[in-house]
Amino acid sequence: MDVDTRLLRSFTAVCEEGQLTAAAARLFVSQPTLTKQIRQLEALLGVELFERSRRGMTPTQAGRALAAHTGALLAGWDDALRTTRAAAAEQCSVLRVGFEGGIINLVTRSTLADFARRMPGWQVELRQNNWFDPTSGLATGEIDLTLWHGPPWLVEHYNAAVLGQEARVAALPAGHRLAARAELDLEDLADEPFVAIPHEAGHWREYWLAAHERGGRPVRIGAVAHNSDEWLAAVVCGQGVGFAPETMSRLAARDDVAYRPVRGLSPSQVGLYWPKDRELTPAMAAFVHSCRVTVPFGGGSGRRGACPGGDRLA
Repeated sequence: MDVDTRLLRSFTAVCEEGQLTAAAARLFVSQPTLTKQIRQLEALLGVELFERSRRGMTPTQAGRALAAHTGALLAGWDDALRTTRAAAAEQCSVLRVGFEGGIINLVTRSTLADFARRMPGWQVELRQNNWFDPTSGLATGEIDLTLWHGPPWLVEHYNAAVLGQEARVAALPAGHRLAARAELDLEDLADEPFVAIPHEAGHWREYWLAAHERGGRPVRIGAVAHNSDEWLAAVVCGQGVGFAPETMSRLAARDDVAYRPVRGLSPSQVGLYWPKDRELTPAMAAFVHSCRVTVPFGGGSGRRGACPGGDRLA
């Protein structure tokens, strides 16, 4: 019997969330669509997987038995998919690099030219990160490396070649009451509405809302953006303020946006990241080197040596 892995992912989400509404939001599908998928899986298997009640969805004995195996099954499929995609990219001599909206301005023609000298015949394919996937495509093998501004603890979960540190700054519409100030305190923004990224972004949503620095204080959400263009448009239109890499204030400056430093907001660690279980290929290592010698960034340019993820670049 063949079963679509999408149905198993839907089943797993419902098991973990305990209700259709939360699981549907997590999977970015409608509740009727998710209900249809669960019923389709039950019909294929010929068993009832959940007991439905006002409290939510509780796995039946059959559902618990299936849940005991789906984690390993899906992880194995993800690993196979990642390996297959990596092999295909390797065969075509293509390195796939993910990037955030603003950080791509750090990668220049010089970076790609340096990479081409190190890896003749290879090409770099740049892909903007998907805000609905916290791994930006690393988990599924859609990309080989990703450029991230992030918290220092990311190196506990990924291999990393750190390029340096950069401040997070506040982005406000030019006419905002705080825009006239040269510098802000985090407390100045505590009650402001924020432009958030989707819930599906997981820890990235919390990071760019400065949830850690807020110490549990709730955030007012003025708008939710699904990509960097939407995010900036929402700020310009006064739907909320936001935090952004300082890079944006230097390389993507606009007259209708005021970028201001924020006291009390921790800086980002900027680097190239890849999965813990993946070896650094020659092409990946070459791109890391190219970034280090061409990206004029926070003292990280040109450095060589140990990576926090455990790899050493020669």
